Parts: sequence; C-alpha cells; structure tokens
Amino acid sequence: MRMRGTSRDLSPSHKLRGETAVREMAAMNGINGERHDLVAILDAGAQYGKVIDRKVRELSVETEIHPLHISAEYLRAKAFKAIIISGGPGSVYAENAPTYDPGMLRLGIPVLGICYGLQLMNYEFGGIIERKSAREDGQHEIEVDTTSRLFQGLKSRQKVLLTHGDSISTVADGFRIISRSGDIVSGIEDSQRRLYGVQFHPEVDLSEHGKEILRNFLFNCAGCVGNFTMVNREAACIKEIREFVGDHRVLSLVSGGVDSAVCTALLHKAIGRSKVIAIHIDNGFMRKDESRCVEESLQALGVDLKVLHAAQTFYNSHTTIVDKTAPDATPRKRRTKALNMTTKPEEKRKIIGDTFVRVCEEFLRGLDLTTKDVFLAQGTLRPDLIESASSIASTKADVIKTHHNDTELIRALRQQGHVIEPLKDFHKDEVRVLGVSLGLPQAVVQRHPFPGPGLAIRVICAEEPYTGGDFKETEVALGILINFCRAPHTQLLLRLKQATTMEEQSCLMSISSKLDLKANLLPIKSVGVQGDCRTYSYVAAISSDEPPCWSSLFTLSKLIPRVLHNVNRVVYVFGSAVHHPVEDITPTLLTSGVLSTLRQCDYLAQEVLRIYNQVQHVSQLPIIMVPIHFDRNPESREPSSRRSIVIRTFITSDFMTGVPAIPGEHIPEHVIFEMHTKIMKVPGISRVLYDLTAKPPGTTEWE
Repeated sequence: MRMRGTSRDLSPSHKLRGETAVREMAAMNGINGERHDLVAILDAGAQYGKVIDRKVRELSVETEIHPLHISAEYLRAKAFKAIIISGGPGSVYAENAPTYDPGMLRLGIPVLGICYGLQLMNYEFGGIIERKSAREDGQHEIEVDTTSRLFQGLKSRQKVLLTHGDSISTVADGFRIISRSGDIVSGIEDSQRRLYGVQFHPEVDLSEHGKEILRNFLFNCAGCVGNFTMVNREAACIKEIREFVGDHRVLSLVSGGVDSAVCTALLHKAIGRSKVIAIHIDNGFMRKDESRCVEESLQALGVDLKVLHAAQTFYNSHTTIVDKTAPDATPRKRRTKALNMTTKPEEKRKIIGDTFVRVCEEFLRGLDLTTKDVFLAQGTLRPDLIESASSIASTKADVIKTHHNDTELIRALRQQGHVIEPLKDFHKDEVRVLGVSLGLPQAVVQRHPFPGPGLAIRVICAEEPYTGGDFKETEVALGILINFCRAPHTQLLLRLKQATTMEEQSCLMSISSKLDLKANLLPIKSVGVQGDCRTYSYVAAISSDEPPCWSSLFTLSKLIPRVLHNVNRVVYVFGSAVHHPVEDITPTLLTSGVLSTLRQCDYLAQEVLRIYNQVQHVSQLPIIMVPIHFDRNPESREPSSRRSIVIRTFITSDFMTGVPAIPGEHIPEHVIFEMHTKIMKVPGISRVLYDLTAKPPGTTEWE
C-alpha cells in the first residue's frame, strides 16, 4: 500500500484565522445544549475551499477548516461526523505533493474527496492517476449513476464545473465508477468504507445540482441532522470588532462599494461613530463622477466621510517588491518603475495597494496619529484572500492575483495586529444580506462591485506584443478548431482529434459547416484560473461577416481553452470578419488620455445598462481596454495606434465562479449592440469585443 503522508499527532492550532468566530456562533446557536454535527474540511489548496465551508453552513451543518495534513487522531478525538477533502492545484505524484495522514481514510467516518481529494483517495488505495492530453476547465455535462447515495433523486445528466489536468486511469480496488465526463472518470465510491469522490466541484454555482449533492453526502451518506444556523453572524462580527479594537480608533477605507459600506456600518454599530474615521481615496482610477457619488451617498447615510484626492500621488508612485525570479532562486528586493510606466499586472496591483497604505499614513500624520494609534479597517472578503493565496484563507492555494487589500504591506500590518477585517469570512452575496440587516439602502447594497485599483487594472498595459514560441502553432490550431470540417489532414489536426471526444468533434463539424468564422490569436495576455492555478495566457478572438450565433460562440468558448491549454479567454469581435492577422499592439501605459478614453467607454456601457433596467440582471460589468488595433493591412505599414474595448458581463452569486451573460437569454441582445454602437463613437477605438469566457478558465477581471 502506498502512503503519501505519515500519521502524526498535529495540534489543532492549524485552524485558519476566523474559525474562532464560528465556534462562538456554535455556542450562541445551541438548542437547549444540543450538540451540533461537526464536519471537517481539509484544505488541499483549492481556490474554492472556503466555498465548500459556506455551502455546508448553508445546509445548517457546522464546519471546521484544517490543513490537509491534520492528524487522523485529532479527527477521531474531535468526533467529526464527516470529512470533506478540497481540490487543489497539485498532483499526487509531484515531489511537493501535499502530505496527509492516510489514517483519516480508515476511521470509518464518511469522506467526500473533491477534485484533488478524489485523486488522493484513489491513489491511496492503489488506483492510478495520469495526466491526459485533454484537460477540462469549465462547465461540462456529466452522466451520473443515480443509484449512488451521492446522486440520489438527481438527473442522470447534469452540468458541473470541471477544472483539472490529471485524471483517473485505473480505479482503486473496492471502488466503483458513479459518474463520467465522456471518457473521463468523474466520480467513484466505496460504500462499504463510506468513501466518495468527485472530480468536479459541487460547491460552486456552475455545478447545477452541486448543493443537492452536498446535501446527499451530509444527510444520506453521513447522517447529519442539520441544526446549526447562522442567524447570529452579525453579533459574532460585532463581538470580534469590540474585542479586537478595544479603546483604539479605526480608520475605515471606503470605496463606495457594498463591502466597505457594510464594514463601516458594522464598525459604527460596534464601537460608535466617534471612534471611526472614514476616508475615501480618489486614486485617479475611479469611474466618471464616482468619487462625488460616493461622498454624497455615504454622507446621506450619516457617515462623516473625508475624501482625499491623490491621483498624482498614485500615478507617480513606486513600491519595493521581492523578486523571486533571480537565476540563483535567491529572493531579492527591487524598486518598481513608477505606476504610470508599469506594464506588469501584479506590479500594478502591488504599487496601488502599498500606495493606499502610504496615503493613509500621511493622512494620519496630519491628525498627529500613527498606525500604532489607529487600526486600519478593510472590507476584505473571503474571495479576495483566496485569490491572493493569503494564509488566512488557505494554506496551499495558488496566487491568482494580488488584491490591493492583501499586499505585503497589508500583510505586515496584519502581523502587527493593526488590521481589522470583520468580513473576511464572508462572500459577496452574504455581505449583501448583512447590509440589509444593518439597514443600508438597496441602492448601496445592490451596487455592482468595482475593484479598489479601479480602471488601472482594466487597462491591459503593454509596450510590445506577447508572442511566445508557441504563438504561431496555437493560432493555426485555433483556426483548425473553428473550421474543423474544412481543416487539412495534418499532424496538428490529428493531435487535436486525440485531445477531443467524438461528441466534441461532431459539435465542431456542425458549427464549422453552418458558420463561416474567422479566428485570431491576440498577442496579449490575460489572467485566468485553470486547474486551481493561475494562468497567464493568450486571448482567442472570433469574428464573422454573419450575425453572431451566440449558442455556437459560447460552445466554442468552452471547447477552445479545454483543448488549447495556453488559451484562457475567448472573445467575439463585433463588426465584419477580421481578415488581417493581429501581430502588433499599440503601446499602452496608464496615461491620462488612455484612462480618460476607458472612463468614457465605461460610462456609456453602464448608462445603457441603467436605461434598459438591466443592472440587476448581471452581477458585474467590467469594461476592459486592450492594446489591439484591428483591420491594419500589414503591407500598408499603418502604425498600430488605436485600441479596442471589451464588454465583460458576469453573472455569479459567489464571485469565485461565474458565467458571461448570453445575449437574448440573460440580457436583451439589443442592449449589448447599443453598447457596441455607443462605444464605437469614442475617438481612438478600433473594435468592440464581447467576452464569452466563464470563470474558470478566465477570471472576472482581465488582470
């Protein structure tokens, strides 16, 4: 028997920060001293690990989060009713694979392994995992065995979120297959040992019956009762604030979004208005008239808000970062370029986050205060910390993107005990519910999220095109996929057929026989999340002389990243087909002209959404500027001087996963076309694109 881990008696001190509040809530919510069922969630580094916790809590079952290597003895002594092992970015065969105590799978306690958890379970009992040519990143249909307790009462075919490269090739003895995604095993069980595993993510909204699957595991497989309610989360937050802050004053950073507004309202209720200093920093990257609207709306709620105008400070700011890419692998500190000369997305985010801290420190000095006298309050949510790979949220998660409220300076202040984040255990929809209970108006509670770095991360900055050694082959492969029925018989076509199922090939044949589509690989990068890891990959653009067939376009948007692993985003190009290759970019930095153009395009798109009462039909509407000038004939030597705009609609409840709005289904098609028409009138715009990508494989933002 192969064992990755060793049985060690590890202290429960590995619990993540914030779970203390959950324990206190358990005591408050007890029913006549009745003990609640307790489920252990073991963190293998998943981007969605905390979402599992939240979904289980929604089913009225109490949870504790522990690192994957927690000892079996601790799990036994704590009398957990069930164990859930999260997904993660690792491979069970990797040298640095997460360690675990194999005894946890032999306690007789029901275990559900999700994604990496399934692979670990299969591997531990002698099964074989291998990396296949096809990976799955997105929503796909699986077939399930409804005789399994896990799928009892559900449809035999259902859509789920799959995001993995490794797959089961040989099922371990004692297990049987209970679901498949085409030829790939997506679910196994050993009902005698009470072990269940799924390759997909039932915890996210993209798995249409995911909550029912978790309910089946908790109640049918594990026998949980479900008597743990979360009605006192607000009281727990207020208690935490009072104990943490004591007699100190608190500086609350107010962006105008729902998170910072709810955070400030909680602070007011917990410690009183006189101890809260609320400031809004205009960093120069706000939407049109945004700072004025924030000031008016917050003051109307009785918040004494101070607005700091710091655009020039941010434009010219630097920071010091730890460079871990040195040839000798020795981390070295270096000073970044000024923000308005920086093209790297991660460096932009870190500069902005650190500059927020410095502006706050300067403001406090003007009041004869320091960060030792005043605590910093942030409306940081759980997804922010997960995507930043903060140890508060996960012990092993991969960094997807650094959030402005989770930079090294912020982490240093946390270590010193000077940062209070009462919403760190919440997701966006939970914050909205809390906001309503605190008496905030719907206009504030239902606002679309807008990132702290603002428009700065919605400008894709670049000084030269991104064309790696795989660019040409990837572009050829992209052309083959969308013109599958007319593709010449080459070795590349053969490889693509090997990476697709017969059903997918039939789908590609059908689309290409009905539609005349053009494909361009854009020489830029966007941030994505594939297999629980951050990716920095190409963008595929599809165009046509015919009106868009949205169903076919969205089918391609799922297939392309699944087959071409170095593509994580697919867009549709409005207008006629793009006939000329896109091999160059328009040099783009955070200049006032660039920001002004994006600000106007953003304003026009948001205005159309408001006019047609569609604001609540989408969760977010990022408008992105990309340095792409289409329709340039390479032989004319016309310089690349224009830029293009991307409309990114996003529908989600947890903001960890989501889908783009399908025109004609989620949002009227004419609304999107009117956005396109208005934006094309802005000087300097080449084309308007529509982002077709779900999350994953693309993130909500492009940077």
